[in-house]
Amino acid sequence: MINVRSAAERGTANFGWLDSRHTFSFGDYYDPHHMGFGPLRVINEDRVSPGKGFGTHGHEDMEIISYVLEGALEHKDSIGTGSVILPGDVQIMSAGTGIRHSEFNHSKSAPVHFLQIWIVPDRDGIAPRYEQRSFADADKQGRLRLVASSDGHNGSVIIHQDVRLYAAVLNSGDQVIHPLPEGRRGWLQVARGAVDLNGHALATGDGAGIEGEPALTVKAKADQTEVLVFDLP
Repeated sequence: MINVRSAAERGTANFGWLDSRHTFSFGDYYDPHHMGFGPLRVINEDRVSPGKGFGTHGHEDMEIISYVLEGALEHKDSIGTGSVILPGDVQIMSAGTGIRHSEFNHSKSAPVHFLQIWIVPDRDGIAPRYEQRSFADADKQGRLRLVASSDGHNGSVIIHQDVRLYAAVLNSGDQVIHPLPEGRRGWLQVARGAVDLNGHALATGDGAGIEGEPALTVKAKADQTEVLVFDLP
């Protein structure tokens, strides 16, 4: 079974400096039919104006992934970490017992466009931590590259949940297949471009929940298509 979550049906928030699209309920947007998918709780597509951003705020007991598509995202936090996240970078913040941080557009002249993803951890009360790694487009070209996992396999960032996150950059006609063993489910998010997923057409911003399917077969319909695939319990 595949349930498509179209980009046009997502929740919205626009504060002038921030234009955000919510795949699942978030902030003032509430839809009881879209509260998450297994431990996958949030996929927000955010565009932040030059020099603007989110002031210092707190999180607890959540695994938060930042995936930049264009521009540069700067963050600082209460445990002394600071960095700039660029396209190709994957940053994980395990909020655990509590952390405070800020996120800003690093540029004074260009917008930043990124996905922020929240995943419910497999346990509460872990020590807060950050990890950031870069995955070049060449490493994702025409294949699913593991970028986050519970055990850090193949250089992926570590996430405290039985979730494997893959990223791929595909040209038109490229096809990737990801098997889903019994008891697993999947989520596909199209960051840009267009694909066919098991006979369903998806475009930029669309997502889809997959259950009871033996595999995800993703075929790109446009050059420089970029997708994220979540393998979930």
